[in-house]
Amino acid sequence: MGARLNGAVGWRVYGLGVMALGLYCLAWGNFDPGQPVPKTFPDRAALAYAAGAFLLVAGVAVEVRRTAAWGAGALAAYFAVVVVGLMDGRVMLAHPTVYGAYSGTAEELALAAGGLIVFAAKARIDAPLPARLARIGQATFAVCALLFGGAHFVYMNLTAPLVPKWLPLGGEFWGYATGVAHMAAGLAILTGVRARLAAILLTVTYAAFTPLVHLPMLLADPSNAYTWSENALNIALVGVAWVVADSLGAARSDPMA
Repeated sequence: MGARLNGAVGWRVYGLGVMALGLYCLAWGNFDPGQPVPKTFPDRAALAYAAGAFLLVAGVAVEVRRTAAWGAGALAAYFAVVVVGLMDGRVMLAHPTVYGAYSGTAEELALAAGGLIVFAAKARIDAPLPARLARIGQATFAVCALLFGGAHFVYMNLTAPLVPKWLPLGGEFWGYATGVAHMAAGLAILTGVRARLAAILLTVTYAAFTPLVHLPMLLADPSNAYTWSENALNIALVGVAWVVADSLGAARSDPMA
């Protein structure tokens, strides 16, 4: 067996974030913005409710030890094949020169990576497969972090205004700083140099985004559906980064990983 994530809690935060995304879909009768289904798609609303129900059920399954592997595996397949492959893939092909198409896809791909790592940790499969699956998930998340960091530079006009005005040094400084931090963390996880520390710092960064950015926006305009989805997505990304950090720590202590 590979690393089991014994005593870790990141997978529970991941499940909670996925549940929040599912509740968003059910509450608004719409797909999460990261799942770009055309408005003219047949029976779009019904499919959105179905997607929301799936995310909610799969998220609940992740929270239960006996069903965590199957819930996480289903989520990894859904985000990788259905969302990234069928939905976001179409957007990237249609807009190959638009950076946002890639960074947006990276958000959904990170959710797939989190599911894969949880599946590898919870499924009853023999070594060395769990360790290999976990490493694929870690590397995938690292690439996503690189794309997230690049987005801070490409879209500084959108990033800087999100920084609270009371923070010193200004919005652009923190926009560039977090962009560099994302890219450094992605490289660290890819190369294995201070990889767990990098994943921990990313977890803390995403967790800080909620009280500093997303929650104030929600309180300022609670009727804004997009803001609700951003809060839900951020919780899920906190969970993914935490899962990566947990898996790196478990692998270091597991001689079979």
